[in-house]
Amino acid sequence: MDRLGSFSSDPSDKPPCRGCSSYLMEPYIKCAECGPPPFFLCLQCFTRGFEYKKHQSDHTYEIMTSDFPVLDPSWTAQEEMALLEAVMDCGFGNWQDVANQMCTKTKEECEKHYMKHFINNPLFASTLLNLKQAEEGKTADTAIPFHSLKMAVVDIYHSRLKERQRRKKIIRDHGLINLRKFQLMERRYPKEVQDLYETMRRFARIVGPVEHDKFIESHALEFELRREIKRLQEYRTAGITNFCSARTYDHLKKTREEERLKRTMLSEVLQYIQDSSACQQWLRRQADIDSGLSPSVPMASNSGRRSAPPLNLTGLPGTEKLNEKEKELCQMVRLVPGAYLEYKSALLNECNKQGGLRLAQARALIKIDVNKTRKIYDFLIREGYITKA
Repeated sequence: MDRLGSFSSDPSDKPPCRGCSSYLMEPYIKCAECGPPPFFLCLQCFTRGFEYKKHQSDHTYEIMTSDFPVLDPSWTAQEEMALLEAVMDCGFGNWQDVANQMCTKTKEECEKHYMKHFINNPLFASTLLNLKQAEEGKTADTAIPFHSLKMAVVDIYHSRLKERQRRKKIIRDHGLINLRKFQLMERRYPKEVQDLYETMRRFARIVGPVEHDKFIESHALEFELRREIKRLQEYRTAGITNFCSARTYDHLKKTREEERLKRTMLSEVLQYIQDSSACQQWLRRQADIDSGLSPSVPMASNSGRRSAPPLNLTGLPGTEKLNEKEKELCQMVRLVPGAYLEYKSALLNECNKQGGLRLAQARALIKIDVNKTRKIYDFLIREGYITKA
């Protein structure tokens, strides 16, 4: 058996194991009699005596590992390659970053070793050749003892490494490294397509990035076409036969909606017209709403009914999880703490998913009285738990 080095630190750069098709993690086995192409096996398949076509379990083999010195007795070949890759990634002179990336050497050790063997050594090429020849001559007739392994531990370790490589490949292929940028790209789609995107994300590990993007884009196009068909059907129902009339129809429709909102507002204020104090409160409340603030003045009712007293939270489950302001809100809105915590969690999750939250979205999530929903929404906005979209 010969001890040879595998100088690639990325397992995906190596051919897979011929037995289980998994990524090869050092040390692994290379058949000395089969090839080309080279015949590689992981330790698990090698210990099971895997045979394939001309390959037999009694063939001579080589253990592929980079755990041997090359230039310095205290530096393995794997560390040499890690140093060169770290210098390439971080830049020459950034020794602290190089040491952080290597994790096995200090800043001073990285700088001293690199300057000694790669900068101040004009005969580096010949030195490396001589050292390699000397190493081969020293170990030519020396067999490497094969120590008994705890295969269960090795299996667990290799499975973790394989899963890590698989996830890294998915993240790299689908462009998920910059998650914030990815979320902003998702927001360009309508709400229905965003929901589909969120649902189909779990299948990205099965299909490739191009196929996955084509699937989402095709559904976005389908949604746009359906919306356009619905708009044209509305025009046809209204007897519109050309786009000039359609523009007039859209303008009149928008005007009617604005007038409807004004009539609704007028009907609300008429009930307070006989009470000047209540009318002033309503006007101040509407001013707060228009400016984006929560209503500062509660509305008085002229129906003669007294408002319900604040809810007593003593002994109710979940009260200990609330701060003083949240307790005050639950008392005034008459909302039990458990329900408030569920509504708060739902709104926070949706806000984090969408990057912001509108009142209409909050009302769609919380199926309770709209006035209570507004009070909860305004409270969470005011306290900084969520942000407006």
